[in-house]
Amino acid sequence: MQLLEDDILRLRALEPEDLEVLYRWENDATLWAVGNTLAPYSRYLLKQYIAQAHEDIYTLRQLRLLIERKADARSVGLVDLYDFDPHHLRAAVGIIVDPSCQRQGIARRALALLHAYAFSFLRLHQLYAYIPVSNVASEQLFRQAGYEETGLLKDWLIDMAGFCDVRVMQKIN
Repeated sequence: MQLLEDDILRLRALEPEDLEVLYRWENDATLWAVGNTLAPYSRYLLKQYIAQAHEDIYTLRQLRLLIERKADARSVGLVDLYDFDPHHLRAAVGIIVDPSCQRQGIARRALALLHAYAFSFLRLHQLYAYIPVSNVASEQLFRQAGYEETGLLKDWLIDMAGFCDVRVMQKIN
């Protein structure tokens, strides 16, 4: 078995063929509040992003991998390491699973693969995630993956309803 795959999923680099699914996920306004997106992304900009995605995590300080279901090669989500700090050996984690594929264990499996890669290959000391307090499913996912809540950021994110608190969760290797 490869480092970035199990019997069900494969985490892989972005390819030009992923443009349309990436365009759909990146332009889903319901996800903007948990990220730093303020406006839609153009296909042109996403093509450029995919073209530079081959650069390593030490250059970009980010690694985005597509979650692919092996049985049918379907793109089912994305997992990110971002805010990578090579000196302190840590990175933030983000994950998106297509709504049509949620509640199938995909996020749990993808996180396990990402952890194996981050802790064994990249030799990171810790991973962390920012989770809005209203996102109970994400909090449960990260708790089940061994993350512990280590802080609460007050009024950290804003959405249409106003400001919301965010949990800081960490997994230390």
